[in-house]
Amino acid sequence: MQDFFWRSHDGLTLHAADYQPDSATSDVAIICIPGLTRNCRDFSDFAPWAASLGHRVLAASLRGRGKSDRDPKPKRYRPATYARDMISLMDAAGIDRAVFIGTSLGGLVTMEVARMASDRVAGAALNDIGPNVDRAGIARIATYAGTAAPVSDWQSAATHCKHINGIAFPDFTDEDWQRLARWTFREGPDGKPKIDYDPAIFRPAPAWALPIMEWVLWRRFRHLAKGRPVLALRGEISDILAADTLKAMAATSDTVRTVEVPRVGHAPVLSEPEVKAAFQALMASV
Repeated sequence: MQDFFWRSHDGLTLHAADYQPDSATSDVAIICIPGLTRNCRDFSDFAPWAASLGHRVLAASLRGRGKSDRDPKPKRYRPATYARDMISLMDAAGIDRAVFIGTSLGGLVTMEVARMASDRVAGAALNDIGPNVDRAGIARIATYAGTAAPVSDWQSAATHCKHINGIAFPDFTDEDWQRLARWTFREGPDGKPKIDYDPAIFRPAPAWALPIMEWVLWRRFRHLAKGRPVLALRGEISDILAADTLKAMAATSDTVRTVEVPRVGHAPVLSEPEVKAAFQALMASV
């Protein structure tokens, strides 16, 4: 893995983890986009595995996360801006077409990229996200996103991760929670964990706007699914993507394949056997 930095259209320096295959078998790259408070480290297992299939893989940290610059204008923290950043990443990396895999917010960004530059999206995998987002999941995320995490050392960081994500990963071990903490926090100058995102990234939409947003997102999803393969993943116990929404997504187009990952909530970590098998099938159809 190598660090890859590029400049956004508005002058920010952004970061991605760049995984090069030992032997490239395709000129179609894979671009991974994480969720709201997450960063490129979420793909630390998936990205090298995907690169082993013969594809270049770029796992991005959206602006305001990880090694990417924070935006001095928080109003620019929105999917359309992130999508423009992903297109700039493709330009900087010399990538014409890519398969996008987007977790949660990353899936919404993927739909925006397809709207802005449809010919550059060869296919997509949406990880536990759809046009309808369950209100219960939004409420849960609102309890911690954008607020200071009560951590003082790496053990308390792991405990915090378990507190806010335990419902999604009932089978996680203590080692798993420690690893998730290292993906979620960065080490500060004093050696203590610090939250690895700009608190200003979280701006909840007013309740009255949600139906309008869902109408727009269905239009975006139908456009994404038109004429290209789409894999829709759902954690079996997700509080973000409902089973009924997943069925409705599958009914949108015969290009959409759906997979439910057992005993996982929001969101699958992408190392699950069901996910790997489905993703290989997606790449074979591109």
